[in-house]
Amino acid sequence: MIGVTALDFILSMMNGFEKEVRSRIIGTTAHVSVFSTYNEGIQNYEELIPGIKEVKHVENVAPYIYYKAAIASKTGSDGIVVRGIDPEKERLVTDLERNLKVGSLYLEREGDELPGILLGATLADRLGVELGDRVVLFSLKEGSLTTGWSQPKASKLKVSGIFETGMYEYDASLAYISLSNAQKLFNLGTKVTGLHVKLDNLYRADKVAKELEEKLGYHYYALDWMHMHKNLFSWMALEKYAMFIVLSLIVAVAAFNIISTLIMVVIEKRKDIGILKSMGSTNASVMKIFMFEGLVVGAVGIILGSAFGYLLCWIQRSFNIISLPPEIYFISTLPVEMRPLDFILVASAAMILTFLATVYPARRAAQLSPVEAIRYE
Repeated sequence: MIGVTALDFILSMMNGFEKEVRSRIIGTTAHVSVFSTYNEGIQNYEELIPGIKEVKHVENVAPYIYYKAAIASKTGSDGIVVRGIDPEKERLVTDLERNLKVGSLYLEREGDELPGILLGATLADRLGVELGDRVVLFSLKEGSLTTGWSQPKASKLKVSGIFETGMYEYDASLAYISLSNAQKLFNLGTKVTGLHVKLDNLYRADKVAKELEEKLGYHYYALDWMHMHKNLFSWMALEKYAMFIVLSLIVAVAAFNIISTLIMVVIEKRKDIGILKSMGSTNASVMKIFMFEGLVVGAVGIILGSAFGYLLCWIQRSFNIISLPPEIYFISTLPVEMRPLDFILVASAAMILTFLATVYPARRAAQLSPVEAIRYE
């Protein structure tokens, strides 16, 4: 019971962490990204969007520019990744607007005001800037430095918002500017780096990416969120399997206890076994008796363990009993996501171990000679 409870709760907890990480990554990068096979980017992206929207399961499409740059404020400087976006379209494919702590998505120049920039919370702290402060963005794009003594292309910007995704990688090194400003800063003309595509079902991303490649032709290729972050999710899946194997040892210990218990029962019931066999009971029927007893013990433990595991997960999900330090983790409470398949796999594995544990004691009981069993009784 304890082993099954521990397995169900730990696997549900790891599912919760995986879901949180996935939601934050997808909320920043969208479900599918379309790129050009040429390094210079996508030239006619506005002509591609209607065709992409015709593909089944596609909801919205937004263009973006992605380049490395340097940023400086009055108190600090750093190398960052800049993403040029169309705010009206970006809010339809990512969670940028929902992740904003302060400010707004308005990034265009208005009158004499400087164009806006959105900074990650960690990056803003490191630069020592707040809403309304000015920063300078330097282009590090190859070609902006034509000679060894040329200065990089620079743009003055005003901090119009600060966002926090909960992922340190994004909060510490990502900034957003308007699409038009990014095209000027990185000398792209009317080109964009790629297109973000949002689907109605994130688990269809792989299939939709293949359909997009077939529809758009060999000049373009599409990557779904699973392939773009394959290493991270593969590591999380491997960790989950490893945890399952380690915690299964608890159930294995319980299975050894079943073996020892049944062996003691066989010793205590030697006379009864001998009488049954002398009355005509077969080895198979005696084995069934002890195997059934062991399976009943295991089944009761599995049912109770599954019930307690579900109860613990429900309590944590409903009342957030276990809290986490948000300054260390990106969430304040322990996430839990229950999946029926995990509960079924745990119960099945525990039942198989229980069955194997009953085989040896049952064979010992079946092999008892009725004469030897009752001779000294």
